[in-house]
Amino acid sequence: MASDGGSAMRLLSYETLVHAVSGAVGSVTAMTVFFPLDTARIRLQVDESRKSKSTPVILAEIAKEEGVMSLYRGWFPVISSLCCSNFIYFYTFNSLKRLMVLEKGQSRPGRDLVMGFIAGTVNVLLTTPMWVVNTRLKLQGAKFRNEDLQQTHYKGIFDTFSQIIAHEGVGALWNGTFPSLLLVFNPAVQLMFYEAMKRRAGQGGRRISSFEIFIIGAIAKAIATTATYPLQTVQAILRFGQHKSQERGGLLCSVRSVLNLLLDRIKRNGVLGLYKGLEAKLLQTVLTAALMFMVYEKITAVTFRLMGLNKKLRH
Repeated sequence: MASDGGSAMRLLSYETLVHAVSGAVGSVTAMTVFFPLDTARIRLQVDESRKSKSTPVILAEIAKEEGVMSLYRGWFPVISSLCCSNFIYFYTFNSLKRLMVLEKGQSRPGRDLVMGFIAGTVNVLLTTPMWVVNTRLKLQGAKFRNEDLQQTHYKGIFDTFSQIIAHEGVGALWNGTFPSLLLVFNPAVQLMFYEAMKRRAGQGGRRISSFEIFIIGAIAKAIATTATYPLQTVQAILRFGQHKSQERGGLLCSVRSVLNLLLDRIKRNGVLGLYKGLEAKLLQTVLTAALMFMVYEKITAVTFRLMGLNKKLRH
């Protein structure tokens, strides 16, 4: 019983809560700064018939046709989802890290990958409905070139939830869950490289600068994003759920649905079609991740210093 109580205390520690809140605040700050880039990325992924390819041209088109504020369409549901998602992810990851470091010594890349995968799986299963809703709201009112896409009419977050449940069933809230579970490797690989590079940079007790954290976060995210981008495209299409020929998924989208979308994309645009929007995604996600990690590290460092908490688990 004492052992169980000790494990519970480790999971419910102030340190893990600080990491969770810092991760959530860092991600919200970074996403807000680079939000228009995410708008461009998702248009390129979903609206295949759009002729414009580069991010600046896409942003200019959206601003001209739909207004400048449309670049921030869906900001609130995205930020809400991101805040919850990163809180859960960082809390789970750092709880597991705290347990493993205390029981097995210093963390290693292999352990970081496993912990990242578990944290990502928990995060996906709990937050996918929120991401489905924010994808719908983010694309509502968009001027599509693709005639196979159907326009939606939602009044807000709660109306989106109720309409999806009423017209498509509760299972539709988990559209894109299968590719999302595969994409758990994205943040897992990202954190594995991030933690490894951070440990290397901080060898001998050396203080790591904010600029170094920014660069480390950018490199880690660039590697993870490039490796998993085709699945991110499929994930965006499944979450939008308004493609006329799209299969309706249950609680978990089938392997067949994912394969069909990948093969259809290749048939229409070639293998490079799987990477449509990668420029916008890399620009957005690398800068966002870099800024997020920088803010995250600053908040945790300041909080630990103010509260006098143990610093040995931060690295």
